Amino acid sequence: MAEEEKPKKMSMMVIIILIVVGLILAGGISYLIATRVVADKTADKKVSQRDPGQFIKLGDAKEGLILNIGGVNSGRYLKIGLIVELKPDKNAAPKEGKLPSPEEIRILDTAVYVLRSQKIEDFDPVKQDQLKEMLKNEINKTLGDERVYDIYITNFVLQ
Repeated sequence: MAEEEKPKKMSMMVIIILIVVGLILAGGISYLIATRVVADKTADKKVSQRDPGQFIKLGDAKEGLILNIGGVNSGRYLKIGLIVELKPDKNAAPKEGKLPSPEEIRILDTAVYVLRSQKIEDFDPVKQDQLKEMLKNEINKTLGDERVYDIYITNFVLQ
């Protein structure tokens, strides 16, 4: 009878040790997963945190831009409201008077050039993100560095 109790105690001890080791492993794995998920979320927040941009509305304050597109004889017009978000320029002088700054004039010229050079098919709603990316890239080329955070289209009428 004494011999039967030793294997029971031995097997009971092995089971307890396996349970403890399993719990430690499960806790360690859970800790690693949780810290990686939290670290990924904080890294995303650091990337998304940036200085607030400077917003520039292109064209008329009420109408936006009205352009003849698709060639001289197409008779197609585009009315579009564009807002460009730029990185703030610490060295820029504050705007005074009614005249736009030279930077705004260059941005407007580039936007008009890009929009007028597009085909009618390029204004499809599915291609709106491509149009915004193209505008962003061309304006960045004009300004000389990566100044544009984003382009916002506030209204869009194609006639």
